[in-house]
Amino acid sequence: MNKNVEKHETLEIRERHGEEEREIWIFIAIGLGFTIFLSILLDRLFEGIPLGFIIPVLNEPATVTSILYHIVVFVVGIYVGYMGLKELVVEKRFSVEFLMSVAALGALYLDFLFEGATVLLLYSLSEYFEDYIEDRARKTVERLSKYMPDQAIVLENGSEKTIHVKDVKPGMTILVKPGERIPLDGVVIDGSSYVDQSLVTGESVPVFKKMGDTVYAGTLNTDGVLKINVTKKAEETLVSRIVNLVLESRERKASIERLIDKFARVYVPIVVSLAAFTAIVMPRITGSFEIWFYRSLILLVVSCPSAFVVSVPATMFTAITAAARKGVIIKGGVYIEKMARVKTMVFDKTGTLTLGKLKLSEIHTFNGHDGKQALLYAAALEQYSNHPVAEAIVNKALEDGLEFRELEVKEVREIPGKGILGLVNGTQVIVGNKELLKEYGFDLEVLNKISERHARIIVSINNSIIATFCVKDVVREDAIEAVKTLKAYGVRTVMLTGDKTEVAEEIAKKLGINEFYGDLLPEDKLRIVDKLRAKDSLVAMVGDGVNDAPALAASDVGIAMGGGGVDVALESADIVLVKDELIQIPYIYKLSDKAVKIAKQNIVASLGTKLILGALGFLGLIPLWFAVATGDDGVTLLLLLNTLRLAKMKI
Repeated sequence: MNKNVEKHETLEIRERHGEEEREIWIFIAIGLGFTIFLSILLDRLFEGIPLGFIIPVLNEPATVTSILYHIVVFVVGIYVGYMGLKELVVEKRFSVEFLMSVAALGALYLDFLFEGATVLLLYSLSEYFEDYIEDRARKTVERLSKYMPDQAIVLENGSEKTIHVKDVKPGMTILVKPGERIPLDGVVIDGSSYVDQSLVTGESVPVFKKMGDTVYAGTLNTDGVLKINVTKKAEETLVSRIVNLVLESRERKASIERLIDKFARVYVPIVVSLAAFTAIVMPRITGSFEIWFYRSLILLVVSCPSAFVVSVPATMFTAITAAARKGVIIKGGVYIEKMARVKTMVFDKTGTLTLGKLKLSEIHTFNGHDGKQALLYAAALEQYSNHPVAEAIVNKALEDGLEFRELEVKEVREIPGKGILGLVNGTQVIVGNKELLKEYGFDLEVLNKISERHARIIVSINNSIIATFCVKDVVREDAIEAVKTLKAYGVRTVMLTGDKTEVAEEIAKKLGINEFYGDLLPEDKLRIVDKLRAKDSLVAMVGDGVNDAPALAASDVGIAMGGGGVDVALESADIVLVKDELIQIPYIYKLSDKAVKIAKQNIVASLGTKLILGALGFLGLIPLWFAVATGDDGVTLLLLLNTLRLAKMKI
C-alpha cells in the first residue's frame, strides 16, 4: 500500500481513537461527579448512612459514602495508574497519569476521600477538554481528507464507468457533474463551471473554470458539467500533499519547543525527588507522617509537566492549521519562530509583486499620427505571435474595441528577439525594437526625445515611424497594501529583479518599497540575500519558487507564490501561498509574532503557577484538590484556550 494512502487511513483511525478516548474520559468524569454529589448529599442529610460495621482493611466505621468513595476512586485510580505505569516502563519517564494516580490513591490512603475523588474528576475533565481543543486544531487539516471523494466517473470509449479514485491513472478523463466534488487534480478539457476552492485555497468566492484551467481534488463543482483530464494520482493530489505537509510540520519543531522538551526531562525528576524527600525525610524530622505525606502529594501534582509541555506545541500547531485554513502552508514551528524574528522581507518582482503579465499602458505618436491607427495595425500583425508583448498589444486593441481581425494580413514574418513585420491591407507594417528598425534602414534620431522604456516597441507604417508603445508589468492589486502593512509592522522591504533598473525604480516607488535592485542575474539575487542576512540577521524572501529557488533556499524563510506552480513551490519553499495573495505575507508575520508571544506567555504562566503552588503546598497552605485545579489541569486548559486566540486572528 502507498505511504500516502496509509497516512490517509491513519487519519481516520486516529480520529476514531481520539473520539473513543474522549468518551471514556467524559464517562469517568460523569461517574466521579455523580459520586461526589451523592456523597455530599448523603453526608449532609444522613451522615453518610452508617452501615454498622467496621471496614477491616481501613479499620474505620463503614458508611455508604466511604464505600462509594473507596470503590470509585480505587477503580479509576488503578485505571489511570496503569496507563501511567506503562509509560514509565516503556518511555522511562513520569507521565501525568502516573502522578495523578499516585496523588489520588495517596489521598484515599490518608482518608481524604473527597480530595481523592476531586483530583481524578478534575483530571478526567481536563483530559476531555484538552483532547477536544487539540482535536479541533487537527481536524482543521484532517477534514480536507474527509471531503475527498472515494469514487470517480471515468469516460472510456464514450461510456461512463464509476471506479475507486485509487484506480484512476493520470491521462484518464473523468466527468464531474454539478454539486459534486472533483475527485482528482487535473485540467478541464471540456465544459465550464464555477468551482468552490475554499477547501484548498481559502478563497470565499467560487472561481470560474474553463477549458485549459487546472482544478484540484476536493473542490466543489457548483453549476456546470466538467470533463477533466487527470494529471495526478489520488495520493499525489494537492490536498493530499497539503495534509501530509501540515501533519509532518510537527516534526520540524521550533527551538522553544525543543527547549521545553529538555527542561521537562530535568524538571519532573527534580520535583518528584523533592516530593519523595517531603514524604520520607520530613516526617523523621517533625514526626508527622500524614501531614508531610499529604504535602508530598501536592508536590507530585505540581511536578506534572503537561501545562508547559502540551501548550507550546499546541500553540505552534494551532498557528499552522489557522494558516492552512487561509491557503497558507507552513512546514513547521521552526519557520513560525523565524518569521517572528524577520526584519527584512525580500520580494522578487516578476510573478510576485507583479503578475508577470504585460499591459500596454501608453502610446506615444509622432508628427500628428493617430495612436488608434498604430494600435490597429500593430494588433493585426501581433495576433499571429505568442510573445508576451504581442499579447499585451492584442489585449489593448480588444479592450478599445478595434476591429483588427477585419484587416487583410499577408507575408507575416516574426524575427525572434526583435519583432514582427508583414503587410496589413497592402501596407508594410513593422512592430519591433531598435535593432529591427536599424536593419531596415530607419533613422532613429526621432526616438532621442523619449525615454528608453518608450523606445522599446516601435511601430512603423509604410516606412515611417508613427508611434512607440510603452508596456508595463501589471502590479498585483494587493501588493501596495501588503508592503504598507509590513512597513507598519517595522519590517524593511527590498525588491530584486532582473528587469531594468529604471523599471525597478518605478515599481518600487509605486509600492513604497524601501530598497530595490535591478539588472540582476540569479547569482546576483543570491549574493544580495546573503549580504542582507549578514546585515539584518533573519531575512525572508518571497518568490515564485522556480526562478528564485537559489535565493529562496539561501534565505532564512523562503516563501513561494503557489499559483504559478504549486508543485514546485511545495518542494522548494518553507512557506507556500497556495493562492497568490501577497496580503497573506503580513498575516503570516503577525500570526508568527503572536504565536511566539503566546508560547512564551504560556511558559511563564505555567512555570510561575507551579513554583508558587509548590511553595504553598510544601508549607501546607493549599489543599490537594486546589493544586490539581489550578496547578496542572486548570492552568493547562487556560493555556490551551489562550492558544485558540490564534485561530481567530486577522491582519
